[in-house]
Amino acid sequence: MLIVGIIGTGLLGSAIAKRLVSSGFTVHAYNRTRKKVDALKKLGVHVEDSPKSLAEKCDLVITIVKDAPVIEKLAFGKNGLIYGKHDGLIVADMSTISPMSSRKIAKKFANKKISMIDTPVMGGPSLAEKGQMIVMVGGKEEIYQKCKQVLDKIGEKTFHLGKNGAGHAMKLAMNSQIAILALSLSEGIILAKKSGLDPMTFLDVLNSTYFKTGMSVNKGPKMAKGDFEPSFFLKMMQKDLDEITHTAKEYGANMPVSRLANKIYKKAIKKGFGDIDYTGILAYLSKS
Repeated sequence: MLIVGIIGTGLLGSAIAKRLVSSGFTVHAYNRTRKKVDALKKLGVHVEDSPKSLAEKCDLVITIVKDAPVIEKLAFGKNGLIYGKHDGLIVADMSTISPMSSRKIAKKFANKKISMIDTPVMGGPSLAEKGQMIVMVGGKEEIYQKCKQVLDKIGEKTFHLGKNGAGHAMKLAMNSQIAILALSLSEGIILAKKSGLDPMTFLDVLNSTYFKTGMSVNKGPKMAKGDFEPSFFLKMMQKDLDEITHTAKEYGANMPVSRLANKIYKKAIKKGFGDIDYTGILAYLSKS
């Protein structure tokens, strides 16, 4: 079995570490904020002091961090991944970044004789722990095949989409849907409530039609009750909307609704809603 390293042990990274350990993999982990990784020790995860030491011990390193600049720092900066290089080392980036950034980083790794694929996922921490995520892969087929034993434990379905950056392009296309769906569902709940209707009845009606979504079924009741325990932070959704806007401009894609969504999420963050679930956009709209 491959020895796996995870860099970035936030909500998703921790869940993936738990899943892989429970599946019999040896897992090493590094996080810039040490307390976020120390909690994984009792599960059998080996905690490392630097990306370099982690890379030295692992066959596959999964990066799950905020953005491309963080990846570059952890990969190419002091005690970065490249200094732990050995034959066969593979990096799989599970962050959400632009396809342009992904290709740039993959090329820098290739110059150091390190293979990289992009492997962003759909599904939150709870699905990660069950191995029920959807994995979107960009990069060489042969490198993907070498990682398949790990990716198959994380996800129930994997799509190999093409060259480096293809996985991230698909992830951004998916996240544009999620951000807009959260806004649409929020507005429906608000209008129903303002009209004197029970928001739960609104959801019952919606979910009785083919317009229902996984969000309206699984997140909707929590939203109606004001439960915004984060599975994915609102501030991270806004960061992804920045990436979507940038990528759309680069490719000449007209996405006015995503641009508007980005403006609304930015306003929500300014009002202090950034550290709740992304569906907490309902809380912001209700008070604005």
